[in-house]
Amino acid sequence: MIDLKILRESPDLVRASQRTRGEDPGLVDALLDADSARRAAIVDADRLRSEQKALGKQVGKAQGEEKTALLAQGKELAEQVKAAVARQSAADEAATEAHRAISNLVQDGAPAGGEDDYVVLDHVGTPPEIADPKDHLELGESLGLLDMERGAKVSGSRFYFLTGQGALLQLGLLNMAAQKAVANGFTLMIPPVLVRPEIMGGTGFLGAHADEIYHLEDDDLYLVGTSEVPLAGYHSDEIIDLADGPKRYAGWSSCFRREAGSYGKDTRGIIRVHQFDKVEGFIYCKPEDAASEHQKLLAWEKEMLAAIDVPYRVIDVAGGDLGSSAARKFDCEAWVPTQNTYRELTSTSNCTTFQARRLSIRYRDEHGKPQVAATLNGTLATTRWIVAILENHQQPDGSVILPPELARFVGTDHLTPK
Repeated sequence: MIDLKILRESPDLVRASQRTRGEDPGLVDALLDADSARRAAIVDADRLRSEQKALGKQVGKAQGEEKTALLAQGKELAEQVKAAVARQSAADEAATEAHRAISNLVQDGAPAGGEDDYVVLDHVGTPPEIADPKDHLELGESLGLLDMERGAKVSGSRFYFLTGQGALLQLGLLNMAAQKAVANGFTLMIPPVLVRPEIMGGTGFLGAHADEIYHLEDDDLYLVGTSEVPLAGYHSDEIIDLADGPKRYAGWSSCFRREAGSYGKDTRGIIRVHQFDKVEGFIYCKPEDAASEHQKLLAWEKEMLAAIDVPYRVIDVAGGDLGSSAARKFDCEAWVPTQNTYRELTSTSNCTTFQARRLSIRYRDEHGKPQVAATLNGTLATTRWIVAILENHQQPDGSVILPPELARFVGTDHLTPK
């Protein structure tokens, strides 16, 4: 949730953020009204409780008819208090709902617009010249790395088996990401992939994109689409120690997405699937450190992409494509030869204090006063990377030569047709 102090002092700033996202600025006025009504209800309830307390003292000292009259007055006042508390509760619920309806404040400098309004910040590497390139599915099947047909037979469309060296390729890729993360000061975590509703909602994933998430109704648990979710919940309702700097975690997990509304898009191969594995970086820090930590996450993603040696570009994602929790997001998109375009491999988001405020994650400032922490996340490796690796490193004979750093983790530098 956004900081109510900013809303009260600078509502035009919040309205501008809403417009940058392509969302309704009228929600700002709805929250202002709900916040005002909540504060008025609190004042009213507190006033009546104070009167009730004072009357109770008078009753203790009174006698006879005076006491009888005061008791009758007390009974009436008790009903008024009860009604005021009910109004306060309703006003609080309405204000919370209005508060949660507003997305995070877009950071200055982020472009306005939707999915196609990103700004390209950098190009790294040159797309290879490949005559008649094979796509990753054809390569994966001929090399014995991938079996989509049996994945569909067992689980339905958009499921797959990684087989033989395909499984080793993914494990090597993720292990390389884990080792690099640890070397850069991250604590490696293997988190649960089922989370409670308050954790999923706290990270902002139960809003506009709730239909992307698998929900187990009998247990009221959600399957995560990224380990960002359990890692964000790891310190929920805690005051964490940031005196020695940010806390950095790298979560290795399977991830699940329904891909609702994407039918007909990227249905071939493993670009857009229901289950995949990922190593995700997650950071807790002081709000003033969030922007610099965001740049560090982007640099660590670039370090990983250098290790798989694929051409890529970095984009500054537009406000309408940020997702509700992010204030700024940078994506790294790798060149895919058979599509003659760039496709997302990594995404790193600065969520400022939005998630931590929902999940009640705080730290103590230099005066010992609790303050809301900031959170950030970023992809360090995932199954989709196999698409870019296979297509960019394919050879005329149908084999794939892996870059040296990745090959060390896979156990071979040459994938040959079976």
